[in-house]
Amino acid sequence: MMHLLAAVSLPNTDQEIGPRCPGAIYQNQDGRFEVLALITDPVEAAQLLRRASARWAVIVRDTLRPDGQPFAFGSAWATSDYLVRPPRKPRLRTGSRAA
Repeated sequence: MMHLLAAVSLPNTDQEIGPRCPGAIYQNQDGRFEVLALITDPVEAAQLLRRASARWAVIVRDTLRPDGQPFAFGSAWATSDYLVRPPRKPRLRTGSRAA
């Protein structure tokens, strides 16, 4: 049974985050979101998401809602997500908030 678990390929953090970097805007069935911050420090991400297993978090604001307030979440990039505007600059791998 142990050898079967080793064969399972888990997505890496970059694949899960996708093109979501500060300044990017992406859309899916839930809304259109501007990425305000990307948190890659697992400790900070776990605190923000209140989930011990979190490895990263994204802080976004829904641009389709005039009163859209920033919020954090940690859902992986999906095939239903698509980029509306690329990020202003490449992702920084600082381990914390990249703004």
